[in-house]
Amino acid sequence: MEQESKVAKTVALLLGVHAHQPVGNFESVLEDAHARCYGPFLRVMHEYPAFHFAIHISGWLLEYMLEHFPEDMELLREMVRRGQAELFGAGFTEPVLASIPAKDRLGQINTLSSFIQQKLGETPQGAWLTERVWESSVVPSLADAGIQYVTVDDYHFMCAGKDGKSLDGFYTAEEDGRQVDLFPISEALRYRLPFSPADEVVAYLESLAQDNTQAAAVYFDDIEKFGIWPETYHWVYEKGWLRQFVEGVLNSEIIKPMKYSDYHKQARTKGVVYLPTTSYIEMNEWTLPVPAAHHYADLVAQERQHQRYDVTKPFVRGGIWRNFMMRYPESNWMHKRMLALSKRYHGLKPTQQTAEMLRLLYEAQANDAYWHGLFGGLYLPHLRRAVYHALIRLERLLDKVDKRPAAQVLDLDLDGHDELFIQNGLLQAAVKLDGTAAIVELDSYLLNQNFGDTLTRQAEHYHRKIHAAPEHHHQSDGIANPHEQMGSKHEILPGDLEVDGHRKAMFHDSWLDHGANISLQYHQDDALKAEFNAALPGMNAVLGKQYKLEENTLKVSYKLLSTNKLPGRLRVEINLAMPSCDGPAGRFSQGDHILGGFGQPLSMDEWQELFLDDDVLGGTLALQSSSPASYFSYPHFSVSQSEAGFEKIMQAVTIILEWPCEALVSGVEVSIKFIKNK
Repeated sequence: MEQESKVAKTVALLLGVHAHQPVGNFESVLEDAHARCYGPFLRVMHEYPAFHFAIHISGWLLEYMLEHFPEDMELLREMVRRGQAELFGAGFTEPVLASIPAKDRLGQINTLSSFIQQKLGETPQGAWLTERVWESSVVPSLADAGIQYVTVDDYHFMCAGKDGKSLDGFYTAEEDGRQVDLFPISEALRYRLPFSPADEVVAYLESLAQDNTQAAAVYFDDIEKFGIWPETYHWVYEKGWLRQFVEGVLNSEIIKPMKYSDYHKQARTKGVVYLPTTSYIEMNEWTLPVPAAHHYADLVAQERQHQRYDVTKPFVRGGIWRNFMMRYPESNWMHKRMLALSKRYHGLKPTQQTAEMLRLLYEAQANDAYWHGLFGGLYLPHLRRAVYHALIRLERLLDKVDKRPAAQVLDLDLDGHDELFIQNGLLQAAVKLDGTAAIVELDSYLLNQNFGDTLTRQAEHYHRKIHAAPEHHHQSDGIANPHEQMGSKHEILPGDLEVDGHRKAMFHDSWLDHGANISLQYHQDDALKAEFNAALPGMNAVLGKQYKLEENTLKVSYKLLSTNKLPGRLRVEINLAMPSCDGPAGRFSQGDHILGGFGQPLSMDEWQELFLDDDVLGGTLALQSSSPASYFSYPHFSVSQSEAGFEKIMQAVTIILEWPCEALVSGVEVSIKFIKNK
């Protein structure tokens, strides 16, 4: 009888994988990801029809895979037809649903569901919740889009006071009269698959079995762990971990691999649940600014040391995902630009709206460039560029049917300071009215580029780990989990971790006098005019500054109003975001003479003209001064973390120009002309 009782115990294995690549990622990255992960995973799973599983592929990546890897996509299509694979939906471009307008949430989900039905023959019942960012406000949109269930972490439930032992099924959330069921993803499984030996994982799953036939082990995590993360391709495919795991599950009389949809049909909800606003544990840590992040990490270490963390971790919580907009002005600016253009799009008459506009709006809502942690792409210029590429193209389309004034003032980013937007249909500049009169966004609609898209260096929690002794974690006979150890991809020097004293903008001005570098404070007489005045500290003199847009050229003029010869020099800092960064496709030139790449420092006396050629941009910037200046430029780097380790990334070309007061009395004009290469 005891043997019969053991066999009667079962556990349903609900295994799901999530495949995603950011909009704008390099094609070489997508090719490599498919070669080392997506393709091998689908081919192995296709050999085992009895192993049921779920898969979510974000819309942009799915489009790419259908076009470039039709044979592997046919395998997936066949697995869907034979009832082995279940397809999960989400927002088409993988937005964090809680961070975009409700109309766009519904539209994004419906767009991907329709695309999956059209291309793969199944309408999703379940949805992947991007970065497991949960806010109850997403429930109505999910329900209205026909989504019956989503997956979040078991941690989310523990934060609501649920006991981990009760998280072996699904619960029901409700908001505004609509419901959606929530499956709790097991953290224990997330950290075991695929890092622990296959037989150990199978044994662990069997230990979860209960007499209750509704008991489920829930797993849904990044498919990139199965081949792309360090060491995993060799471990999962060459050493056969995936086959061993699948065969171990199929040979077990206790584990029953199931699709979420089948389990959802046969089981009943375990009750209503109201989850707090949260994401997964690591994300909550990444959202915190320094020094709060240090305090949080120290508190977690203290709880671990006293062996209390397993009990207290739901209550020792970090921040929420939206904190990234609070922490990073660059993220907040992109987000508020996106919200404003979404409002403009939805405010059009239906006859004015186009499919291209909607596609660009959705691309601008892709989550990756809005946040930063071990993953996340805020520090990656090419991912921010993809967002701005969509925003700029969308804005140009909207302007054709919904004309804007040449100048307007608003506090777009809600920081308490207005911005002056000036545009002429070819260029747009956003000038901060916070006293700096600096440009924080400079768009060329011809080149689809925001040349003000750089990143200001700020203190990060992980900086204190860079020069610390490496941590060693016991990993039994498996492989290391990147969450638990961190190497260094580049040599990081103390100077690389310096924090910027001001926002890395364009035309940020200061006065140099006897070694002192004094930031200038500008004011306006007319808010809609791009004309500013700054009183020079300690001197009876005023410096005038004016911005003009003339076709494809930005002109910035300075004039010193003083009857006396003054000590010191005007120093102007211009941070230019060039797409090629420090790669071989970008170079400084004068005439036919190449002076060097953007990643190299460059200095000149009596400078007046320079060209920045960028093959990635497909264009050239002609930088000129009406009066000779001292010129110095250097690459602006930031230090970030990724699964590959700590790395230095070039964010912009920082150009420093200086003029003596004699030149300023006569007046100085700096111009940047934006030229599209033929």
